[in-house]
Amino acid sequence: MRYDAPSLEWLSDPSVFKVNRIDAHSDHKFYLTLEEEKNGEMCLRQSLNGHWKFNFALNAMSRVKDFYKTDFECNSWEDIFVPGHIQLQGYDKIQYINTMYPWDGHSYLRPPQVSEEYNPVGSYVKYFTLDDSLKDKPVYISFQGVETAFYLWLNGEFVGYSEDSFTPAEFDLTPFIKQGENKLAVEVYKRSTGSWLEDQDFWRFSGIFREVYLYAIPKTHVQDIFVSTILDKEYKSALLNVNLKLTGEMNNYMFLKLQDKNSTVVAAVDNVNISNLMTLQLSVDDIELWSAERPYLYTLYIYIKNERGQVVEVITQKVGFRKFEMINRVMHLNEKRIVFKGINRHEFNCRRGRAITKEDMLWDIKFLKQNNINAVRTSHYPNQSYWYELCDEYGIYLIDETNLETHGSWQKMGAIKPDWAIPDSDFQWTNIVLDRAASMFERDKNHPSILIWSCGNESFGGENIYKMSEYFRKKDASRLVHYEGVFNDRRYNDTSDIESRMYAKVNDIEKYLNNNPEKPYISCEYMHAMGNSCGAMHKYVELEDKYELYQGGFIWDFIDQFIIKKDRFGKEFLAYGGDFDDRPTDYNFCGNGIVYADRSPSPKVQEVKKLYQNIELKVDKRGVFIRNKNLFIDTSNYYLEYSLDFNGKQIYKNCLEVIVKAGEKKYVEFIMPQVIKVGEYAVNASFKLGESNAWAEKGHTIAYDQYVYKIEDEGAISDFGKPEIIYGDVNIGVKNRHFSALFSKQEGGMVSLRYGGKELITRVPMPIYWRAMTDNDKGNGHGFRCGQWLNASMFQRCTNVHVIENSNSITVSYTYTLPTIPETKVIIDYTAYGNGEIKVSCDYKGTEGLPELPIFGVAMRLSADYNKFQWYGMGPEENYADRCHGAKLGVYEKSVHQNVSKYVVPQESGNHIGVRWAKIVDDKGFGIEIAALGSPYELGVSPYTAFELQNALHHYELPIPHYTVITIAAKQMGVGGDDSWGAPVHKEYLIDSSKDLHFEFIIKEA
Repeated sequence: MRYDAPSLEWLSDPSVFKVNRIDAHSDHKFYLTLEEEKNGEMCLRQSLNGHWKFNFALNAMSRVKDFYKTDFECNSWEDIFVPGHIQLQGYDKIQYINTMYPWDGHSYLRPPQVSEEYNPVGSYVKYFTLDDSLKDKPVYISFQGVETAFYLWLNGEFVGYSEDSFTPAEFDLTPFIKQGENKLAVEVYKRSTGSWLEDQDFWRFSGIFREVYLYAIPKTHVQDIFVSTILDKEYKSALLNVNLKLTGEMNNYMFLKLQDKNSTVVAAVDNVNISNLMTLQLSVDDIELWSAERPYLYTLYIYIKNERGQVVEVITQKVGFRKFEMINRVMHLNEKRIVFKGINRHEFNCRRGRAITKEDMLWDIKFLKQNNINAVRTSHYPNQSYWYELCDEYGIYLIDETNLETHGSWQKMGAIKPDWAIPDSDFQWTNIVLDRAASMFERDKNHPSILIWSCGNESFGGENIYKMSEYFRKKDASRLVHYEGVFNDRRYNDTSDIESRMYAKVNDIEKYLNNNPEKPYISCEYMHAMGNSCGAMHKYVELEDKYELYQGGFIWDFIDQFIIKKDRFGKEFLAYGGDFDDRPTDYNFCGNGIVYADRSPSPKVQEVKKLYQNIELKVDKRGVFIRNKNLFIDTSNYYLEYSLDFNGKQIYKNCLEVIVKAGEKKYVEFIMPQVIKVGEYAVNASFKLGESNAWAEKGHTIAYDQYVYKIEDEGAISDFGKPEIIYGDVNIGVKNRHFSALFSKQEGGMVSLRYGGKELITRVPMPIYWRAMTDNDKGNGHGFRCGQWLNASMFQRCTNVHVIENSNSITVSYTYTLPTIPETKVIIDYTAYGNGEIKVSCDYKGTEGLPELPIFGVAMRLSADYNKFQWYGMGPEENYADRCHGAKLGVYEKSVHQNVSKYVVPQESGNHIGVRWAKIVDDKGFGIEIAALGSPYELGVSPYTAFELQNALHHYELPIPHYTVITIAAKQMGVGGDDSWGAPVHKEYLIDSSKDLHFEFIIKEA
């Protein structure tokens, strides 16, 4: 549809979403000469990135209406950088919101209405002179991403209008270009009908946030390419089908050649007369297949030559031969059942928002490969084209998702209320959503990494989304179609080829899989990684081997969406919703990544990498059982490293070359030294990269496992001698030449501990039953349900002190009465020996009728001078009862500060299970050692108490560290992670408060 003059009414008219916009086409590159193609630089492209002149208005009425005219002087305006968001460059408000529409409570609107009171307008102006290489040719402009709607003028003439923030909008500038300086004017609106369709869980930005460039085309131009591969039954040979759309002069000739990675021509077509629409085929034998495991790419070259044999255009297109299909209700890639070890990924940078850079994308793709993640869902919109190129090259499976989410139209406060859901089956929304599907498909269709088209996210159901799915099927038989929303609305169940659900519990998934399902199952979102999370992920991963139709899932999500802000002292911190006075907001719900917002890995990665590894290792005392779960590659690119540790220290290491074919198993026996020494041994095995590649250095670990065993002693009892004992009126003193301790009858515990005359503790160690709530704890009502344990930790009372003098020791026993209903008792016994060691025995008396116990341990405060620690236990990253598969037993060390994880809202972090001993020391190495007796304990070391962490909303609110807080625990409950708004920690990882608990440890000088 063509219009001569722009109208503001388009902003609230679903039938107008593009005016004079060029039809979407493939994102292929084209060059004028062979030399240019060889250098990889498109001389027919001129970047308009950089500084533009800018004016901001709160709404259309207050905007500068005539700014686009040639005689309107804009040089005095402020500058703004393109690509970039308006809101991150000093204009408008920054707002984060999840499901509800951002205007909720400010304006009463129903689709397709748009507020006239608040609809920020960014008026952009760019003055440019056309590069010589573009002159005397048709000239176009490409906006790769503008949020959410914009009008375009050149030299005072109206060019066009477009919506859809996440796919290119291109226009023909040829009629309006002039010699010399040109004035390009863009008027960007934050709100439009598109805003009703872009209710994603993210920051609500606006502006020109992806690159902008001019491009020219030669006299004959390949405007669109669609390559598809048709494999034979043996997956050995293939037809490369090439559909072409050409513009310009048709009296030229076309040449095609397909080259492999060695630049060998494997197929060619010569001297073909061209036409506007063409279909050509190349037959290829002995093909190398594309997969994420081995992303083999061919290069298709298309040459257009004129009658004199001169090249007038060169096209390059990467080609991956692969076949994705459903066989007996199971998704297969190249005839093999595929399992998605996936993650959802927003485009995000903590300083630039969604205006991410190529460097960001390179970091992301390498991180995914290094940590065994093989699939990404582009939640919830098409990404920059470069991302798809990287996924083709590095090997990542993609669900490419249409820019459609209308969450706030049908779900309110968690309840499904689709009384005015859109797009549903309303005909006025049909064309606009189909356009979004087409814009994504046409741009991305040639990327082999895309296996599945997605119709969008959380937009309920109805006929319009079904029509989108049918569009994908009609245009492309080589991929499947995904839409999770059919779970909430089964009217058009055939919309999705896959049963896809969000945050379904393992039991619910199994119910589906055990009920003769029609479709394979994936969890398009699972393991809500908000804060300290990802507990019990193994329960989902274990379904992969148990059910053929369970084909993996996609963690929510990749990176925390936090934005850099400065506090009132000028110090930077990571901010979340509400920190910008944005209301309504969903606060820190934007922080669900396994990667922190500054692109450093969180401790959760340790678990994800282990559970997603494609080579399964099961180590025993003699060797390792290897199962190669890769579909297409053997283990020849890796070497097997194995080692033996004794009490946490490596005593032997060796390497082997082991070849296990894809899908096969093998047991490998190790050559190990004979050991007889009493102690604990760990056999470690790992597969490591044999050579450096594009995404990791040689020696990078891709799979690992560990087996631990002991050689026991005969349990001889040592005589430590009896310490000197002093009975005071209030205190019981115990000492020898280098050691002293005071046990107070008044304060209810040990009030002094000295080695070498130096005091170590600052306050009485006390039993603790509370941890700083995690985001998951808050979401499942843990505080309301278990708040008694917080009260107990803060206000317990010592109700009895009992002293027992033994032949070689003295025991001071403290009984604590807890203010729980019913009342609970805890006993802590300190037994001091003549050698300066103190045995601490802790007993919790199980009590019926109380909620689950968050933790049972003892908390000690040392001076902050004791700022580093070493431990022999599980590590290196934090781990919990339900998140420990990725941890390994070893000796590790950290600073106390480093042990506090960077979850943006302070919460429980830094725990380590299976601890045999720990040393907490100062810079000179002086301090205390805490050694387990009987069973290992759980250890937390932090500059903050659980209560300080509990009360802070940001890390900058935490006090300046004055103490090192040591928590030695019998148990801490798991962290959970099925979701963050109600799912409890799995029962087996809770602590039953009705059961007795006991643990012991020794305190001594480090």
